[in-house]
Amino acid sequence: MKAQTWLNGWLAVALLSVSAMALADGSGGKFPEDEQGFVDAVGKLNRSQLVALLGEPARAEDVKLKDSGRVVASIWHYHNINKDAQGAYYQTTELDLIDDQVSVVVFLNNDGSDNSSGQSYEVQPNPADL
Repeated sequence: MKAQTWLNGWLAVALLSVSAMALADGSGGKFPEDEQGFVDAVGKLNRSQLVALLGEPARAEDVKLKDSGRVVASIWHYHNINKDAQGAYYQTTELDLIDDQVSVVVFLNNDGSDNSSGQSYEVQPNPADL
């Protein structure tokens, strides 16, 4: 029984990983580095899928409800994962999450301390999720 439970758990993780990769890039390949491709891909993923594909963020700030401590929003920073139109890496990519989904993506040419000079994209909600 324990072996079957372990196998079922392993299969679930494998399927989640494959599904997340397919969502990130229809070809099942590498996660998109270009701005629009990245924005489109992360808009389809939840927190756990993002961490599975991108790893833990270099910096994370959470907004929690005072009464329950539940995280309702987060700001995550990743470094050198996206390229601009000329092929140069942005120093920081900021993902603003509300509940479990990315709502805004900001591409920055700094360490993330100044987001006023970045290229910002609002992630459009998936109509199927509404």
